[in-house]
Amino acid sequence: MRSDTAPAGSAAELSMSPAHVGWARSHSPIGRSRSVPAPDCCALFLGAFEGVPFLTVGCRRTVIMEVNISKFNIDAPRWDQSTFVGRLKHFFNITDPRTAIVSEQELDRAKMLVEACRAGSAPPGTSIEQLHYAKKLYDSAFHPDTGDKMNLIGRMSFQVPGGMAITGCMLQFYRTVPAVVFWQWVNQSFNALVNYTNRNAASPITPSQIGVAYVTATSTALATAVGLNLYTKKAPPLIARWVPFVAVAAANCVNIPMMRQQEILNGIAVTDENENKLGNSKKAAAKGISQVVISRIAMAAPGMILLPILMERLESYPFMKKIRFLHAPLQVILAGGFLLFMVPVACSLFPQRCSMAVNSLEPELRDSIVNKI
Repeated sequence: MRSDTAPAGSAAELSMSPAHVGWARSHSPIGRSRSVPAPDCCALFLGAFEGVPFLTVGCRRTVIMEVNISKFNIDAPRWDQSTFVGRLKHFFNITDPRTAIVSEQELDRAKMLVEACRAGSAPPGTSIEQLHYAKKLYDSAFHPDTGDKMNLIGRMSFQVPGGMAITGCMLQFYRTVPAVVFWQWVNQSFNALVNYTNRNAASPITPSQIGVAYVTATSTALATAVGLNLYTKKAPPLIARWVPFVAVAAANCVNIPMMRQQEILNGIAVTDENENKLGNSKKAAAKGISQVVISRIAMAAPGMILLPILMERLESYPFMKKIRFLHAPLQVILAGGFLLFMVPVACSLFPQRCSMAVNSLEPELRDSIVNKI
């Protein structure tokens, strides 16, 4: 994702063994470990201490390991992506909301360093941690297919701050139809921008298709939310608080497939273990997109299911009735706490590169693959 979650997901590439093929659910910007750059006011000195390079920041001296560029692959995952824990570390790193406030100049410098490393010409004295941090910033802000800088709202690093504000307001303002309509529209507009920003560059989508997907998803969310809101008028209050989650889940089931319809119509590339393309598979595309939908719903579920239960309990206390004006900010903060963990967890549910049994593919593609083995 990059799923719209998978996260935000863009494209889907595939790899294959004799019995299986797999694909990469390209979740949006998705790198490495943080190394905090030294403040501008500190003096930096590069020297050597007993033959080992060191960096002096102010009065502190830190030993730095120089990079052997010929052996360092900056695009290789830092953690094992075949395990859930490895993927979780990876996504915790690149969905770090702190990277959303990094200056444009620093992002550009990070891109230059990443590209220099790929070309084998990183500046002398560059440390591994500096390269990891540059790759983290690069993955958080630049499209994985095109290398273009993405708009701030569409970046994976903005999922927590953007999502917490919208989720908190959807959960707080659920009682009246106008409020439900407004916040569901805001949420679907946010999702559409994220999906567009992280679209698969190999499967371009036209403006009209984007418009249809946006209108369809928004209509689905509004119809579900307004219909259930009216239906639950006489139901227990907690049931009404869960209506926003049902609307969000229903909209995700429509929005993501619509935004990635080119992949469903044309299939996604299937490759062998050596990255040799074997053909396109619609079944692989359908499976990959379904995983993105599941990830998106899982991302929202804990906060939008558990937070209403918590608020229902809290609002029964007298002190909460005296500070009703703080209920919305409280829900925004609590929603942020859930999303801070659930964004990387949901993106980690499925590997970016997945395998699929050859006999599960389309007959013509399966026969073609078998003949090549």
